[in-house]
Amino acid sequence: MGFWDFFWLSFPATLFIRFSFFFSDRKKEPSFLQRNCSTLPMKSLIKLLLLRAGHSAKVQVMLCGSSRLTPSEVDDSWFPLGKKNNIKEFGHYYHVKASYIKSIGGNILIHQSSTVTNKSVEGVIVSRSCISLLDLATDDMFNSPQTPRRIPRVMNVPGTVSEVDGFKTNAGDFDALSSECCGKKIIVANFLPLQAQKDIKSGRWSFSFDEDSLLLQMKDGIASDTDVVYVGSLKVDVDPSEQDEVSGRLLKEFNCVPTFLPPDLQKYFYHGFCKQYLWSLFHYMLPMFPDYGNRFDRFLWQAYLSANKIFADKIMEVINPEEDYVWLHDYHLMVLPTFLRRHFHRVKLGFFLHSPFPSLEIYRTLPVGDEILKALLNADLIGFHTFDYACHFLSCCSRMLGLDYESKRGHIGLDYFGRTVYIKILPVGIHMGQLQSALNHPSSSTKAKEIFQQFEGKKLIVGVDDMDIFKGISLKVLAMEQLLRQQPELQGKVVLVQILNPARSNGKDVQEARREIYQSTRRINDVFGCPGYEPVVLIDGRVPFYEKTAYYACAECCIVNAVRDGMNLVPYKYIVCRQGTSKMDEALQIAAGSPRMSMLVVSEFIGCSPSLSGAIRVNPWNVDAVADALNMAITMPDVEKQLRHEKHYRYVSSHDVAYWARSFMQDLERACKEHYRKNCWGFGFGMSFRILSLSPSFRHLNVGDIISAHGRTCQRAIFLDYDGTVVPHSSIPKSPSPEVILVLNILCHDPKNTVFIVSGRGQNSLSVWFAQCENIGIAAEHGCFIRWSGTSEWETIPVAADFGWKRIAEPVMKLYTEATDGSYIETKESSLVWHHQDAYPDFGSRQAKELLDHLESVLANEPVVVKRGRQIVEVKPQGVTKGLVTEKILSTMTSNGKPPDFVLCIGDDRSDEDMFESISNAAYISSLPVPPEIFACTVGQKPSKARYYLDDTIEVLKLLKSLAAASSSTTSTSHTKTEVSFETCA
Repeated sequence: MGFWDFFWLSFPATLFIRFSFFFSDRKKEPSFLQRNCSTLPMKSLIKLLLLRAGHSAKVQVMLCGSSRLTPSEVDDSWFPLGKKNNIKEFGHYYHVKASYIKSIGGNILIHQSSTVTNKSVEGVIVSRSCISLLDLATDDMFNSPQTPRRIPRVMNVPGTVSEVDGFKTNAGDFDALSSECCGKKIIVANFLPLQAQKDIKSGRWSFSFDEDSLLLQMKDGIASDTDVVYVGSLKVDVDPSEQDEVSGRLLKEFNCVPTFLPPDLQKYFYHGFCKQYLWSLFHYMLPMFPDYGNRFDRFLWQAYLSANKIFADKIMEVINPEEDYVWLHDYHLMVLPTFLRRHFHRVKLGFFLHSPFPSLEIYRTLPVGDEILKALLNADLIGFHTFDYACHFLSCCSRMLGLDYESKRGHIGLDYFGRTVYIKILPVGIHMGQLQSALNHPSSSTKAKEIFQQFEGKKLIVGVDDMDIFKGISLKVLAMEQLLRQQPELQGKVVLVQILNPARSNGKDVQEARREIYQSTRRINDVFGCPGYEPVVLIDGRVPFYEKTAYYACAECCIVNAVRDGMNLVPYKYIVCRQGTSKMDEALQIAAGSPRMSMLVVSEFIGCSPSLSGAIRVNPWNVDAVADALNMAITMPDVEKQLRHEKHYRYVSSHDVAYWARSFMQDLERACKEHYRKNCWGFGFGMSFRILSLSPSFRHLNVGDIISAHGRTCQRAIFLDYDGTVVPHSSIPKSPSPEVILVLNILCHDPKNTVFIVSGRGQNSLSVWFAQCENIGIAAEHGCFIRWSGTSEWETIPVAADFGWKRIAEPVMKLYTEATDGSYIETKESSLVWHHQDAYPDFGSRQAKELLDHLESVLANEPVVVKRGRQIVEVKPQGVTKGLVTEKILSTMTSNGKPPDFVLCIGDDRSDEDMFESISNAAYISSLPVPPEIFACTVGQKPSKARYYLDDTIEVLKLLKSLAAASSSTTSTSHTKTEVSFETCA
């Protein structure tokens, strides 16, 4: 594959312009951009840019592995204002990128040097400005400002970023930069918010915005001066020979970028994996039989990945990753975050799921469930309609990926490799202006008069649903039949008008559902109908929006009986239409200022149900209960109907689609604030790709650095946690390996080292495990008991003398142990610990939270603290922490005339954070004659008070081996050169 990947032109006054041109050798029609980026147009572009830059422009061109162009082909005719300068060819781009090009926030840093070695690097260009392909395609290139945005940083040495002269930055500057920059919003969905039609005679395409599209309506929640770009597919097929022209026109006239999936790929992606598999699964329908939903097919999964990759390529053609925000929509694009995050580590990315998210028991049947979860977690903000959907997602992350979540100041966050992925719970709203405009439309008033006359004297119940198997339409019809049978006085007085929107797919299941609806309707009308009266009226087909608003306005009750639905905005539309307008009131002969009334019967399995507290919620499978609800709705007193309507209208009118879009974008901006305050590294293959994001001050502990410090110091204090540090975590208590014992013995043999095991384990267990290490110190039960060596006596912290509180805490723990399978109590001399690592993860976590609250309540007047740790709840005396015991040990060393000049502390748990904070205490350090070299190190890459990290217990052991080797060599040297050793340590 040969292509131009990044083409740079550099000018004085820090003008940097970047283009991304992709060429592919695949056998397919080139895209609009590819067709316009051949050798000749590129030459023209260079000329135009040079003319715009002025006569003083100095040009540097880099050719990256292009099979179309070589430096010899670029002659002086390309440069109208002077001769070419420094044209270089670096070979294939990916090779160059791996070795010499670094990526920061989507920018590519290119060495300005003819020879690519560290010594010859003269500088690196970093761009914060670009003339995007949008500007090129819309002929706006020359209307852009002459002075580009300032370039904040330049990289002079690979891996080190320094400030540009005259432009100093600090942590707060990133907020200032983000506020100054006005990036565009890129909204991505499966289909563009467009209607397309081709004239058969002339062959010309006509396009218009789809006013009913949510993607278009949400623009009301985005600032009017913000550029909004849509990326998605058209709902019609466009011949490959016309795609270039259509692309250019849509981009120029509608700010839309079409994806143009090949027909076969569209079939396998949308109608195959999305509709026949994912959509059914997310609506709790398992493919038990091949006739009803497709079973998982690896080929369809590959089509899903391929389609998402095409969407990613289109986004990358128009994105400025430093400033733009990308908002992805729905289950069709759930792996798209990984494709984007792989190219742009700091892309500002939000995702909203408009369908239900299934429970763990359903979702875990998805063979690629892990891959989809990991892909979604590459977004910065993930939105759901309801708390239930969000809980299901979090439960899947917890059980399948081992991730915990917590609420931070009202926001739910998942820590994922140093990044906080936020969860947003916000049901979408409706477009108030569109509804009110439709209500005022003359056709709507005319239709309302017809409906009023047609059903005069009858109570009208309306239902509007898509024709699919999850809308519960047949159950709704059966409930109507039950209502007429139970309440014979309503026969001839109540009518159900059911509008069937066209089906989005025509599978066997949809055809059978339609047949069942028609059979039930005919039976009911035959039994309960009479001349001039049909209890159930079916309107099958596309109904204009103004007609629907007329039905809403006339209906006394609206029923949404779906057995499973993501949101469903029909109840919201009904409420607004019942509020009415002056023109609709006139058509229905309603006096101005008269009270408004509406009644809703909604399924408890749809997304809008929690938001409508005044609605009658029903289980759609309980036909009798639905019939009773319909009877209650139409016979309820007018005063109560009015109160319920007013409550609903206040909510719906204030939580419209603009509010939804504005709220999501505000949370997305907040979620992305930390992007440039941390260092980012991408790792993992395929769908397992993710970003490791760490504070610049938090870095991997370098063995060379610590060995160097070890050699410079004479009094060393080494603190080691046990579980998760010296030995891996295990549900069964595990003794240290002979290798660990050997290493610790070597360290303890060096008289300059004071080594302590600081653990929550009991003193008896630790004494047995470390019996072979005579010189090692042990702080058991978080420091409640201390022993300086194997020959010394155990010391007890004075505050831990009274343990009467155990008689209160232990019975409470036993209650939770009996109720939580897999949990147990560990009884220590100074504390009680409730373990739940072998319990069902979600249930164990919830029980731990309940136990924590329960214990804090009953022990409120006792001198103890109740804390949660890694899958434990512990009760221990106040004043007993690992931090306090480390302070005590360091103070004792100082008072004995051996103030430490080297402190190493390694741990992995929350309790170890006290140690990290204690050894870094400024007051303590200032009291020492010489500030010690401090190495606080956590095990695992996670937020911590430590400055360093090691990946796992294997790395901890490697570090201890290196220290042991250094101590061993120092000890052997001291025996032969004692005088030198004393002089060094003086």
